[in-house]
Amino acid sequence: MTIGQGRETRVRGELETYQAKRRFGETPEPKGRKGKARKAGLTFLIQRHAATRLHYDFRIELDGVLKSWAVTKAPSRDPSVKRLAVEVEDHPLDYGTFEGTIPAGNYGAGTVQMWDRGTWEPQEDDLDAAFARGNVKMIVHGERLQGKWALIRLKGDRGKPSKRNNWLLIKEKDEFAVPGEGDANMEIDASVVTGRSLAEIAEGKKQWGSSKKTTRAAPAKPEARAAVKSHASKPHPFVPIQLCKIADYPPQGQGWAHEIKFDGYRLQVSAGGGRSTIRTRKGLDWSDKFRELAADAAHWPDAVVDGELCALAENHMPDFSALQAAISDQKTGDLVYFAFDLLFEGPEDLRQLPLSHRKARLQAYIDRIPKSACGRIRYVDHFATTGQAILESACRMDLEGVISKKLDAPYTEGRSTTWLKSKCRGRDEVVIGGWTSEGDRFRSLIVGVADEDAKQGKGLRHLGRVGTGYNQTLLKTLLPALKKAETDHSPFVGKAAPKKSRAGGMTVHWTKPVLVAEVEHGGYTDTGSLRQAAFKGLREDKPAAEVTQDPQPPADLSKEKGRVSRPAALAIPGETPAAPARPAGKGKLVVAGVTISNPDKVLWPAVDGQRAITKAELVRYYEMAAERILPHVADRPVSIIRTPEGITGEKFFQRHAMPGSNPRLKLIDVKERKPYIGVVDVGGLVAIGQSGGVELHPWGCKPGDPETPDQITFDLDPDEGLDFNDVISAAKVLKRELEGLGLNPFVKTTGGKGLHVVVPIATDANSRIEWDQCKAFAKEISEIVRRRDPDHFTTTIAKKARGGKIFLDYLRNGRMATAVAPWSARARPGAGIAFPLSWSQVKTGLDPRAYTLHTAAALLKKPDPWKDFREGALNLRPVLKKVL
Repeated sequence: MTIGQGRETRVRGELETYQAKRRFGETPEPKGRKGKARKAGLTFLIQRHAATRLHYDFRIELDGVLKSWAVTKAPSRDPSVKRLAVEVEDHPLDYGTFEGTIPAGNYGAGTVQMWDRGTWEPQEDDLDAAFARGNVKMIVHGERLQGKWALIRLKGDRGKPSKRNNWLLIKEKDEFAVPGEGDANMEIDASVVTGRSLAEIAEGKKQWGSSKKTTRAAPAKPEARAAVKSHASKPHPFVPIQLCKIADYPPQGQGWAHEIKFDGYRLQVSAGGGRSTIRTRKGLDWSDKFRELAADAAHWPDAVVDGELCALAENHMPDFSALQAAISDQKTGDLVYFAFDLLFEGPEDLRQLPLSHRKARLQAYIDRIPKSACGRIRYVDHFATTGQAILESACRMDLEGVISKKLDAPYTEGRSTTWLKSKCRGRDEVVIGGWTSEGDRFRSLIVGVADEDAKQGKGLRHLGRVGTGYNQTLLKTLLPALKKAETDHSPFVGKAAPKKSRAGGMTVHWTKPVLVAEVEHGGYTDTGSLRQAAFKGLREDKPAAEVTQDPQPPADLSKEKGRVSRPAALAIPGETPAAPARPAGKGKLVVAGVTISNPDKVLWPAVDGQRAITKAELVRYYEMAAERILPHVADRPVSIIRTPEGITGEKFFQRHAMPGSNPRLKLIDVKERKPYIGVVDVGGLVAIGQSGGVELHPWGCKPGDPETPDQITFDLDPDEGLDFNDVISAAKVLKRELEGLGLNPFVKTTGGKGLHVVVPIATDANSRIEWDQCKAFAKEISEIVRRRDPDHFTTTIAKKARGGKIFLDYLRNGRMATAVAPWSARARPGAGIAFPLSWSQVKTGLDPRAYTLHTAAALLKKPDPWKDFREGALNLRPVLKKVL
């Protein structure tokens, strides 16, 4: 069938044809009149019409009327599906609110349901020309249909115009397209206005049939689906659920739908006979735990729904910790149930239907729920653009990941390759085997997993400790559970099994391996321990016996196949490199879940007898040093010095995210035109290295709060010709001044010729200061030191004014000012790093050139001099009163 221009379509609206075909004394349809032509806010709607044949009336407002087409089947979001759309007479704008029954004997007799509604806008300015060409492109903003659509007129037989204009309605390719959806929308039988099915509308108050004799028979009444009327006496029994298999990245190609992975409890809701039951993934009845949702579900139509119950944080994102707190406090009224599948509707088993059809039925089902009972349930829509793009967006929004599902697959019990899970960060269930305490203070969990080796020893394989993520609300639930499960025997087996001790005031307690915790982490060490693990909450819905799988690493966002699922042993500069973890595909490797392109690119050329350092070595260094770097950069705005072609090539300073930025990077709003880059985990550090980011320059602010300073930095910058021993002497002078005020200064090399003296300050409500106070304090201390020894110190920034002096740079302390982070590499010959020192190291003979990427391996094996940096924070307010 060729596409081209047939009989000319009149763009100018008219209602004479519409009115001539109807007897308004018999039909409830509006007579209407032509409205005023508008250019914006144009009405779009689709009415599902059960006449002689079921069809869909597609209508768009233009020139004061609704231009209309009768579409043979439900519009499909699949761009490969073309629907025949027969142009019919213009309808009045009033018709956009009509839903009801046209009596038998009248034109168009049958039931009309409002199937979709919203607004539309043309993709081009000259609509007269578009209609004349027979190619009308539009952008639709409906409740069910969105995005770009096209109406294309067909030629008549042998190129001659047909009696009626026939068009094709086609979904254009965009982010709202769903390749593989096919005819699934035919399953949607619910009004977007009233929630009624066609059968319910037909049974309404409007007369079905004409009061006058007619030769035209009434069309058959629409048949009611079993779910419309409740026949069940009780909720349906538990249905075994489908589970995901783990994937490093979402599948490519058509036929897949991608849903956001919600961070909550998987629950199955069964409704029937005016009652409901809420069950966990194993079938446990938790109806009493979520009474508000159960009360709502008792008023839902008979069905079995699959979904995830979540608590939403202030940013409207799911928050597992908040869910735990809500359950602990028995404040579950604000929890939201995200429904993503419909397994039964009434007595009808939908599990063998394709997913696309089940989701269409689910959407209609939710539309039919009474408004008084639908406040806690939300439909989970799906996307069919590239899964990679969806995962990247989810990661940027700090969501957990993506679930990819085959649109044509049935619902099957257990794990299946038709449901795949890709994550942004490592997020796993682990078994608790013990905890540590210091006096009465809880410190950390000791966790493991029962893998094959551990099973033989009938115990847990040790995965390390989980030392962060706790708050008082979570501890209220956690501590009683730990004490209830406490035992005298360790559940861990193997060489790495921890021993019970009381070293350093720390006490180890063992528990029976019955409690399951959910933790977030940044990957694994070469010995298999979790990196930067944070506690998210107890998983009461999962028995410990099921936690036997290898934990999930952070999602690998590469499109390459054949990647490793867990990091291999990684070398860092100064050690013999291990065989890199490379996916199939030349010149790539994966570090901490981030694909590294051009890993052999030389960033630091060989100099002074030292070998060159590559990008692969930089990212492996950042992975291995992450535990020491992250406390100083995580969740803060970070400026980056990038050298994509190496330090001898172009260098540039990057503050804001660029198009195509790695999703492992966080975006931090600092009330500017664009957000700043931030990192939260080892993957973010490695992503910076992947982009050629060599230097890290964070704000000196409280994590998660750019408006609150949490440290003061003094940069000691020596004039040319001064010896480094002069810098050492200057640092000691500044140290004495600060300690005299009761503060705890720390010191580090800058990776260059100077030193930084850094003072941590408290940030609680009783201690918080403003940025201008922070900068004013740093300036006044610098001026005090200068006035006492003007021959050796200056606070003038101009180099010509230094004259053999140490420049006390206090300008690192304003809002948006930065200083190089501890352990950051520097984009300078020699590959130096900004190394944190103990004050005992700051003495004659100290050589900052000893701290480089070449010596990093040995340095990381030593204790961290800044381990207690944050514990040294003190209230600056009393000091400000003395100094300013």
